[in-house]
Amino acid sequence: MKKDLQEIQSLLETHIQSETQKVVLSNPNCSGALYRKLVYTKKKIKGKFCFQLEKFTQKQVFHDTVPLEMLASDIVSWMEAYRQADLFSSTETICIKRSKKGKFFVGKAHIENASASPSSSNSIAPSLEHNRQKQYLIPEGEPIAPLYDLGVFTQDGHVAAGKYDKYKQINRFVEIIDDALHGKQLTELRVIDFGCGKSYLTFVLYHYLTQIKHLDVHMTGLDLKDDVIEHCQQTARKYGYNGLTFAVGDIASYQMEKTADMVVALHACDTATDAALCGAVLRGTSMIFSVPCCQHELNAQITSKDLSILTRYGIIKERTAALMTDAIRANLLTAAGYRTQLLEFVDLAHSPKNILIRAIRAEIPQKNENKRTMRYSV
Repeated sequence: MKKDLQEIQSLLETHIQSETQKVVLSNPNCSGALYRKLVYTKKKIKGKFCFQLEKFTQKQVFHDTVPLEMLASDIVSWMEAYRQADLFSSTETICIKRSKKGKFFVGKAHIENASASPSSSNSIAPSLEHNRQKQYLIPEGEPIAPLYDLGVFTQDGHVAAGKYDKYKQINRFVEIIDDALHGKQLTELRVIDFGCGKSYLTFVLYHYLTQIKHLDVHMTGLDLKDDVIEHCQQTARKYGYNGLTFAVGDIASYQMEKTADMVVALHACDTATDAALCGAVLRGTSMIFSVPCCQHELNAQITSKDLSILTRYGIIKERTAALMTDAIRANLLTAAGYRTQLLEFVDLAHSPKNILIRAIRAEIPQKNENKRTMRYSV
């Protein structure tokens, strides 16, 4: 048995160093096996070849990364748990089967027309580039503690199974902020997060601004709940985020010690969003980012015989009121001197609360100010 395993490892080492693109371990020895199959796929990440390992349970897929030089020994470590291993390259396939008595049998098959075009059904020529081609501002493979605690990243820094949508949402939020910062000559930034909640996105934003943009950041998270703020304070200390503090308080009555350069308000309920926007405008905040949540104020006031088609059904009335509310907010911000956009924050399939208000304070020529005020104050 030992000799057979040594031969198998030697075979693997020789084959892997040549043209192996993919390895599949299947047919586990017992029905209660933790993983029903393992799939190694060759990738090129940051200019270096490695193998991405997918471990399939009945309902989930777990990911890991195996260095090229460690692949043979990693496969051998799993061999006793599986009866079959298939190695694929562009020119041949190798099938290793293990009998009930522990003997290994090796079969090879050459792929015909190996030099044919990649569209040939017999040709195996997968891309060696990492399958997530988009260059995200919050990249995989980096030690970002909040994303571990949120469960978005595995311990090796890769996106966890089932968390890729969440990962994209986080990056989308950071991209919107990064676009607003583009071209600004900043060395420090003062940020307030109204209605911060448990603040995982706040922690990620702080990481981005300090570790990637290299800014001197002073950030404050505000929430009404004492226990939530205490948890956030402990977490900030745990991460070593010295420029990030938290306070208990109401958005409408909160007094800023200094004017904030940026105000963030994510999912502040109903008129709390308006309090955050109003506070930011009155204090001359340069950048405002808000994702409104539930919006009841206008919904309760809408009555119309002529437009009863929009108010007859509760769900339609609610969504119409939400869109109208955001439109009013955007127009008022424009009247207050901001260049305002309504952006899709996340895909509508993931959340109906998918509109982000981005408002950047702009220098408006005096001759246009009266015209602007009249237009947007109607």
